Amino acid sequence: MTRTLIAVLAIAALFALLVLAGAHSVLVQRVEPAVVSTPTAIALSATEAPVEERQGYIYGRVTTVDGATYEGRLRWGGDEEAFWGDYFDGSKGENPWAALVPLERLQESRPLEVFGFEVWRRETEIELRRPFMARFGDIERVEASGLDLRVTLKSGTRFELDRLAADDFADGVRVWDDRQGVFDFVEGQIRAVEFLSTAPVGTLPERLHGTVRTRHGDHFTGFLQWDGGQNIRTDALSGQTADSAHPLRFDAIRSIARRAPDGTTITLLDGRQFDRFGDGPVSPGDHGIYVDDPRYGRVLVASDAFERVDLTPGGSGPAYGDFPPGQPLTGSVLTRDGRRVVGRLVYDLDESETTETLDAPSKGVDYTIPFGLIASIMVPNAAERGPQPATVTLRGGKELRLERNGDLGDGNAGMLVFVDGREQPEYVIWADVA
Repeated sequence: MTRTLIAVLAIAALFALLVLAGAHSVLVQRVEPAVVSTPTAIALSATEAPVEERQGYIYGRVTTVDGATYEGRLRWGGDEEAFWGDYFDGSKGENPWAALVPLERLQESRPLEVFGFEVWRRETEIELRRPFMARFGDIERVEASGLDLRVTLKSGTRFELDRLAADDFADGVRVWDDRQGVFDFVEGQIRAVEFLSTAPVGTLPERLHGTVRTRHGDHFTGFLQWDGGQNIRTDALSGQTADSAHPLRFDAIRSIARRAPDGTTITLLDGRQFDRFGDGPVSPGDHGIYVDDPRYGRVLVASDAFERVDLTPGGSGPAYGDFPPGQPLTGSVLTRDGRRVVGRLVYDLDESETTETLDAPSKGVDYTIPFGLIASIMVPNAAERGPQPATVTLRGGKELRLERNGDLGDGNAGMLVFVDGREQPEYVIWADVA
């Protein structure tokens, strides 16, 4: 290769990098006051939360890549997560617990069959990458560095996340700074976010709250997040009615109910009803509706399972100080052959603290239950697996029959049990857990 050709290629590569960097800088250098429109609503009600009830709003200090700091109320994605009970989502970059398990025990054998006959078996490694979910109230700090994202919990536990798969961080954050104004920061501008107890934040609307009923007769009461984003009573329900071209704000609505076969009835606070809304039935969209029900932690009601929601006042939710640091999981594992192993637990080679969650579905509802609420988990044996649900018993005695999916499915990577007095933890594969 000639020197001239090498020079040409080098210049071309440098030009491509500059183009990419320029495109990125257009995204990250835009810091401007946020424009928050107030949609016209029908029959508006008083929705301002008293001062003592505003502690549920996320508050913190944002440090930018150039060293500037902004402190105030935060809302992620501009119009999404706004409260301490909302969840920060991401993807764990690696699994530190895997190093404590013999490599051969993290292999699984999959048969290849032709016309019902096994012709070959393939050995593959168990999938150990796991999503990360934590309530904002459980987090102390989020720091960005290169392709990594470090999340430090109140307990001091740190998680290294894959920054490219951290959706909430990628959506950026809005900051209401009393001294400097309101700013939207995109992902590339943020070096760190430190969470702080909520300071006085002025006049704010209430959080969306109510009772959601499903087609199967279940009901859940608590703070709501509609279609994965709207969670403040002044947020608007998209669409329009025959009588109004304006979106309806949630503070104008008393209830939303599915009406067979494909309609919806919306009842306003002033008693008026609309039997159709937009081009079809109103439902919580593709993302469903989250309910922070204190009995279960958080549930997600799928659009197909949604039957009705009745909206009620509820304030702003728990304050930052209401989320205590997580504690190590401890308990016992009963195996299929009758052995009982007692000690500190790592569930699914992943969850190790009381604030982390068991995730599993049932009848169109996805449950996200902090392990601190769980007393026991009973798993059907191999002969009964398939349609047989697992039984999750909560601290209050309530039993849930959850489907064998998610953290209760065959993809579970098993248990690590740190028994007192032993140098190495004992590993129990999921198939052996009773």
